[in-house]
Amino acid sequence: MGGEQGWTRPARPHRPVRTGLVLGASAMLLCVAGVAGLGLWNVQVVTGASGPVRETADGFFQEVSAGEVDRAYDRLCAQARGKWSEVGFAGWVRTPPMVSGHEILDVSVRTKGGRPVGEVTVRLTRDGGAGEQRTVPVVKEDGGWRVCGDPY
Repeated sequence: MGGEQGWTRPARPHRPVRTGLVLGASAMLLCVAGVAGLGLWNVQVVTGASGPVRETADGFFQEVSAGEVDRAYDRLCAQARGKWSEVGFAGWVRTPPMVSGHEILDVSVRTKGGRPVGEVTVRLTRDGGAGEQRTVPVVKEDGGWRVCGDPY
């Protein structure tokens, strides 16, 4: 019984380069999948928002043209309502030459800080036939879209 050793498992060869490559490739695939998913979500948000953004701006300018200033005021974002009181907004809208019609020329939606933001380019027609072009920001607020900034 002297000098016999029991059976031992041979040492596994270390393959640090292969392990590193496998881990690196796995991390890269995970990043690519995440970026692709985020890009797809962004596209869905932007394409799905252009209709509601257009409807919000169109409704706002229809109400302004019809003299329904109270309803138009309700479509303003909190920032704009903080800047204008209802009475101040009504006085501003009713100052001649008043808006008598509008045409929406372009709608664009993008994300800013992870939140969708829209811009609507509109041609306003005023009493007497004069026209002017405006770009109006539209933001998502309280689950709906609101006109923001100085739309008039």
